[in-house]
Amino acid sequence: MSLSITLIGGPTALIEIDGFRLLTDPTFDAPGAYQLPHVKLEKLTGPALSAQDIGEVDAVLLSHDQHSDNLDHSGKAFLSKAKRVLTTAAGAKRLGGHAEGFAPWAATELKGTDGNSLTIAATPARHGPAGIEPLSGDVIGFVVSSNRPGSRPIYISGDTVWFDGVAEVAKRFKAGVVLPFAGAAQTRGPFHLTMDTNDTIEAARAFPDAVIVPVHTDGWAHFRQNASDLRSSFDTLGFGSRLKILEPGVATVIEPLRQG
Repeated sequence: MSLSITLIGGPTALIEIDGFRLLTDPTFDAPGAYQLPHVKLEKLTGPALSAQDIGEVDAVLLSHDQHSDNLDHSGKAFLSKAKRVLTTAAGAKRLGGHAEGFAPWAATELKGTDGNSLTIAATPARHGPAGIEPLSGDVIGFVVSSNRPGSRPIYISGDTVWFDGVAEVAKRFKAGVVLPFAGAAQTRGPFHLTMDTNDTIEAARAFPDAVIVPVHTDGWAHFRQNASDLRSSFDTLGFGSRLKILEPGVATVIEPLRQG
């Protein structure tokens, strides 16, 4: 399996795997404020690469469509550049066009011209503590599996905290690379809406031989933790070698660890 990941900023990353190009939650706007119905969000930094730099992709993996830190104005415009847009069932109805909706554990296939294919499965996500669903709406993550012999799945958490749904992903898929959305986002109250360092450590333990590649750790005022916090925590606990911090805008080859 050939794999490189380019962090664009926030939750947005270009994943290039076996000839396919996938983009997570598109956010390409310049810094600025977003007034949502119940909260105001402030974007602090712009993207490392523009939508024009990215060009066409085979699929956008959109964890949800209602929050500006996961799909902003420029991100919505970008969706037309994707051959496919995979998101929640409710999100697909709102977005229309060629967006496709998926419930957790539903799957689809991307086929290449050279016999390569990817299976993309939607996974459970909970955007905060139990009971948050009426406020946060539906969210999903994704598992991307290549048909190449010897390859291992990639797990993209989407906006979620650690909960039994994520633990179930670990039971079903022996992922070699995990992308946790790990900035400890906090907006409405004294609780996190995405993984904090403790949640990310739980995920690392659940996927015991996966490379951990955090995204959604920078660029917004409501993120309470960042990649440096993760680095300190992982190093202190003795498994810092498994944590791969991406430099924004730089395509980074990811080598999955050997299975233990």
